[in-house]
Amino acid sequence: MKKITQQDWEARAKQLTFPSQAFINGQWQTAQEGGHFNCTSPIDGQILTEITNCTQPDVDIAVTAARDAFKQQVWSGLTPAKRKKILFKLAKLIVQHQEELALLETLDMGKPINDSLTIDIPAAAQCFQWHAEAIDKVYGEVAPTPADTIGLITREPVGVVGAIVPWNFPLLMACWKVAPALATGNSVILKPSEKSPLTALKLAELAHQAGVPAGVFNVLPGLGEDTGKPIALHPDIDTLAFTGSSHTGKQLLVYAGQSNMKRVWIEAGGKSPNIVFADAPDLSVAAKAAAEAICFNQGEVCTAGSRLLVESSIQAEFLELVQQELSNWQPGHPLNPETQIGAIVDQSQLQTILNYIQLGKEEGAHLMVGGSQCLQDSGGLFVEPTIFGNVSNSMHIAQEEIFGPVLSCIGFDSTEEAINIANDTQYGLAAAVWSKDISKAHRVAKALRAGSVWINQYDGGDMTAPFGGYKQSGNGRDKSLHAFDKYTEIKATWINIQK
Repeated sequence: MKKITQQDWEARAKQLTFPSQAFINGQWQTAQEGGHFNCTSPIDGQILTEITNCTQPDVDIAVTAARDAFKQQVWSGLTPAKRKKILFKLAKLIVQHQEELALLETLDMGKPINDSLTIDIPAAAQCFQWHAEAIDKVYGEVAPTPADTIGLITREPVGVVGAIVPWNFPLLMACWKVAPALATGNSVILKPSEKSPLTALKLAELAHQAGVPAGVFNVLPGLGEDTGKPIALHPDIDTLAFTGSSHTGKQLLVYAGQSNMKRVWIEAGGKSPNIVFADAPDLSVAAKAAAEAICFNQGEVCTAGSRLLVESSIQAEFLELVQQELSNWQPGHPLNPETQIGAIVDQSQLQTILNYIQLGKEEGAHLMVGGSQCLQDSGGLFVEPTIFGNVSNSMHIAQEEIFGPVLSCIGFDSTEEAINIANDTQYGLAAAVWSKDISKAHRVAKALRAGSVWINQYDGGDMTAPFGGYKQSGNGRDKSLHAFDKYTEIKATWINIQK
């Protein structure tokens, strides 16, 4: 198979037709109020297309269509086997269109094309495959009852689900919400981030092609205040699933309380500790993982290993290894298959990263590597991977989510100190522990207040393991059968069978 070069990708980009309208009730539609916004590529600052900006009237139309489809049971009323077949077809279509989807993803938000093609898009297809396969594998229960009674415990779809997803993994995060919501029989209204709407709109086209009925899956692009807020406030949406910042997550909880007390499931920010003990099995492997944990996807990852906690006795040695590994993670053109760090999603996010770097210097942290914008002649938005040493856990760069390739290195002298530092944050999304003492590793993992803990690796897991956070990193879980809890009601039916 011929390897696709940067020149090949650039040529294909010129031939792309970009989706730009909302998908509502099985049809492409422009916004009722006629607004739009520019979809701009962070690779070179060029406008890719104009996207329709949905507002309250569009949300109302979409919710009505979704509710009607649910009431008419055009989707929830299908046998599990029929829903399963359609979602399998959707997964297959994602694979068939993986190169187009990967190109849309990279042009839209700047991630390396190789990551889009080999990680994001295959994982999105696999997400639909996994949840489709689970449709007819989840059973109800029978309660332990007296002989004259039968107690049935069954699951039913909640109804209409609103899903608001972020820009860093546009298609994959959408699939984490949409796949289990559709698998359990709900109607879905998806709002992609205005920073990266293209693959979500393409997903609507593929879902329609796969046979998902009109009204069951709707995609509404738009700005947060214009589209996201009306979705969150809408009294006829039963459940809201969200991935994004903790700040926005809190606002959605307020909107739910102001409207119909809809359930709000939130996967929010993180400031994940990557804890390296002196007895780590292999320091070179740990250093390679530490570099990847902060550089992958330009550091625009909620689980990024942004706090590197290193036992003092090996700190100098280990940070030298991390610096060496970081030399392999340099920004480059995202359409070059060899590039490992692409562009930052937009100017606002780039400025946020640069502001935190400046703040770290002002607070007294030692800038060891990087710290500057780069490749400015390209017209794109790129920043050097950055390491700060001599960081106190009370500094802003250690406490606040930067969402960029900025690593804060913190020393510790004992296991207890490492645990205290790791837990001293408002977040609790993920953590990692490196030690060949498996008893110590388990003790530390148990003490860490985080939804995912990885031992002697960083960022492990697959669709079989739940994903979500403690504290202000959110509630509820994506992935695994636990995701079905968010999109189903549990009903108890009590039957008297006396003679």
